[in-house]
Amino acid sequence: MRKYTLGILFVSLISGLIGGAASFYLIKKEGLFQEKPSAKLVKLESPNIESGFTPQYTEITPRIADFDKDFVYAADQSKSSVVFIQTLSEYEYRTGSWLDWFFEPRASQQISSGSGVILSKDGYIVTNNHVVDNADIIRVVHGKRTFEAKLLGTDPSTDLAVIKIEETDLPEIKLGNSNEVHVGEWVLAVGNPFNLTSTVTAGIVSAKGRNINILKDKFPIESFIQTDAAINPGNSGGALVNTKGELIGINTAILSRTGSYAGYGFAVPSNIVQKVYEDIKNYGEVQKAFVGADFIDIDSEMAEKMELEDLSGVIVANVQREGAAAKNNLQKGDVIRKINGLNIESKAFLEEYVGNLYPGDEIVLLVEREGKQKEKNLTLTNREGTTGIIKREVFESEWLDATFENVSKVEKDLLGIKNGIKVIDYRPAGIFAELGIAEGFIITHINNTSIENPEEFADYLQHIRGRVIISGIDRRGRKVYYPYYF
Repeated sequence: MRKYTLGILFVSLISGLIGGAASFYLIKKEGLFQEKPSAKLVKLESPNIESGFTPQYTEITPRIADFDKDFVYAADQSKSSVVFIQTLSEYEYRTGSWLDWFFEPRASQQISSGSGVILSKDGYIVTNNHVVDNADIIRVVHGKRTFEAKLLGTDPSTDLAVIKIEETDLPEIKLGNSNEVHVGEWVLAVGNPFNLTSTVTAGIVSAKGRNINILKDKFPIESFIQTDAAINPGNSGGALVNTKGELIGINTAILSRTGSYAGYGFAVPSNIVQKVYEDIKNYGEVQKAFVGADFIDIDSEMAEKMELEDLSGVIVANVQREGAAAKNNLQKGDVIRKINGLNIESKAFLEEYVGNLYPGDEIVLLVEREGKQKEKNLTLTNREGTTGIIKREVFESEWLDATFENVSKVEKDLLGIKNGIKVIDYRPAGIFAELGIAEGFIITHINNTSIENPEEFADYLQHIRGRVIISGIDRRGRKVYYPYYF
């Protein structure tokens, strides 16, 4: 009896499986069953009139972006516009001891590399300033061809430089609008990490308006686009592009303890790149616009101290003499809430906005002081405190084998000096190189005599004899003096 019952159960199970399979086959064959992609539930706001009832949810098919196709297109559009840059720098090695007086310094060479982006068919290329800084020879490698490049100008405040090669019909990159870049947007980094040409990596925009305090210029503009696209040594000066292949930034820095990629990369926004490029091309230097004040971000501690309820905006930390801010009665401690009607989210936002303007442009600031708000109209000035276009003028001394320029009014006000000349460049084997004074040093006096211009300084050194003390300001803003005997 027990065996008979188990037999019936076994036969029933087999019959059920066969019947279910047959039913599934017939239903599918008749089109009564269709497979659907994964669906997303979305609440409807209006009733379904045709069906006569009001559903609470309906199903929609999500759009799946073809990222592979987008990346291939973006890479094809941009990688031919990115070049490999090699630089050669020559310098003399000194021990710093008394032996330097008796032995000739050793000559040495340093070779480094980076990337650059072609901005015009006739050979204008933008890269990072730190890629070509102090370079005696600059070579550009594009495909299988190598070109000698000329340095047209630099802008340490944005870490950008423009170089040029003598070639036509080059593949220029398409410029995008960095103001339209959104956090979460897919991007590609194109460059030459570890001397590997035309390397492409993908990631997203992690943040905008990042200030990471890496630029050592006295008037830095740091409003970087942050990305998690892999950027390594050699990517400096390369392109950050969107999925259309448009340039939205120049890769500049990474945050790393090892020197290799560690998750965060930073790029100068393309709108700033475009202004720097056009200014250097047309005027030989960037036409910087100055508000005449320094600003700091508002944090919770500062807001509590100043009894501020709103953390947006920036605080005026310092007002420069005779600048646009001083002429419009801006004071230390004022809170700047808006510029031209736009909310100021951070110091980086304000610096980027002003960085795209020119001397003579007018801005409207919403200023808050003691709880009261008032609009102030400011006319931006250049580094000399005027509103015109400035072309850089340098003086090259053949006798000293060095190049100098006058210190701008804005920089003199910032440093609290009344006069001075700046060391721009010098040849390693020249007379000035033997003095051991670094580039960027500001010479204010010789033997307590004020130096007003480069011509006066060169003439003074050429005719002086005996004990000499050259004093001035170094790049860190410290007062330094150098004793010599001629």
